Amino acid sequence: MPDRTMHWDNVYATKGEAEVSWFQDSPTISHDMIRAANPDRDAAIIDIGGGASRLVDALLQDGYRDLTVLDLSANALDAAKARIGQASSAVDWIVADATTWRPARTYDVWHDRAAFHFLTEPRDRAAYVERLRSAIAPGGQIIIATFAPDGPEKCSGLPVQRHDSASLAAELGPDFELVDTRRETHHTPWNSTQAFQFSRFRKRN
Repeated sequence: MPDRTMHWDNVYATKGEAEVSWFQDSPTISHDMIRAANPDRDAAIIDIGGGASRLVDALLQDGYRDLTVLDLSANALDAAKARIGQASSAVDWIVADATTWRPARTYDVWHDRAAFHFLTEPRDRAAYVERLRSAIAPGGQIIIATFAPDGPEKCSGLPVQRHDSASLAAELGPDFELVDTRRETHHTPWNSTQAFQFSRFRKRN
């Protein structure tokens, strides 16, 4: 949706990297859960809604060679590229809406921290899952982090749909097996706290 794109482009055009509530200096849980999925260094990993997140920096430092970051906002991706510098040429950067994007390939790991919970309409969540299903390889793993049921009801002025592992499993359907779930108390740059949940699923062969 154009309005969605405009919203996020404006956020990243008017705020610095550490001036948004979801900023993490070190994306520890995301990084740990990708490692726990045990992909080899040639595994294809995509970060959905990655924006200016520092997760891609950590994965590059780990030696992963097939990385993709997808986000609605070109401004967000430009900020990440500028921060990473020359190494950004090793990453595939895609400006797209995950509900309308047409994947051209498959991935071994699909990671999403704080994008899915903005999909408050069932049709948008269904469209997202349709793309996920076509993009994830058999046996591939999906990591989705959202506000937990006791987390905020809004973020960046927008309503969110909070989740736990059970509600995510219902959205994904029976072809996906829950492997791991964790809670996180995220500390925003202005020292408030937000309850997150991270759930990792494996696509059945």
